Amino acid sequence: MKILIAEDDPVSRRILEEFLRKWGHQVVAVTNGADAWALLEAEDSPRMAILDWMMPEIEGVEICRRVRALSDRAYTFLVLLTAHGQKHSLLSGLKAGADDYLSKPFNAEELGARLQVGERILRVQDELIAARDALHFQATHDLLTGISSRGAAMDFLTRELARGFREQRTVGVVLSDIDHFKRVNDTYGHVTGDMVLQEAAQRMLKCTRSYDCVGRYGGEEFLIVFPSSSEDCAARQAERIRRSVESVPVRLSDSQISMTASFGVAASDPSKLQDPVELLRSADSALYRAKELGRNRVERAAPSELLNSSPAAKQ
Repeated sequence: MKILIAEDDPVSRRILEEFLRKWGHQVVAVTNGADAWALLEAEDSPRMAILDWMMPEIEGVEICRRVRALSDRAYTFLVLLTAHGQKHSLLSGLKAGADDYLSKPFNAEELGARLQVGERILRVQDELIAARDALHFQATHDLLTGISSRGAAMDFLTRELARGFREQRTVGVVLSDIDHFKRVNDTYGHVTGDMVLQEAAQRMLKCTRSYDCVGRYGGEEFLIVFPSSSEDCAARQAERIRRSVESVPVRLSDSQISMTASFGVAASDPSKLQDPVELLRSADSALYRAKELGRNRVERAAPSELLNSSPAAKQ
């Protein structure tokens, strides 16, 4: 573990360095509070720090307060090294954000034991964060394809429409449907059908920008949201995705499956706060027409289709 030592006394600092290196830790040592704070506020800051209470420039207790005010990084385990014997001084250090303390002169075994406690706390915290992130991913992503879930994609569309209205920017929306997908399931089975969906999702992702959203709308349908994009831009992007989807057959162990998709494109009216359902009706109508006209094509929503909902054609 990378551990910061902030201690202005050269003898104490040297003793701490020797023990920590002996125990296999990576050590960064500084002699004043300003240098310690610069390291702790950096993105690659040490996860553990031993801070002398009384240091030049910034005292250890003040560094504890500043570290605890940081909310955009992993937890740092802080140990105050102090010669203070008064109980109220130790309590003020703990209230400032210190996790533990050592009194000078310190005992090596006690130091090692306290650092082991710190390592356990950091390990448990990292596990909790990983579990939280996993739950968040499951709640916002489609587990089969790894792209956004329908709910997350709809939330994204709603936010972008509100932002587009505030900034007077158009939002492009695309609904896509894998052509003849039922035939794939009936012929090759649902496991193969899942592989086709996964491959289609990855090809769509590769054709979009990092701030676009690609979500599984339901079954073999996909919803793609292009922030700050006109209808022309969204249609060009949809055509690019269409070519990517059909470019290479999906390879199986003993065969390959050709894949195509149909696309319906619509764009918001930035002069009003548009209902996302209304915009999706328009894209859905365009998708329906793309299927009627032979599939594997991109169609734009006609102005008259904005309020006329048509269900997307199936298979």
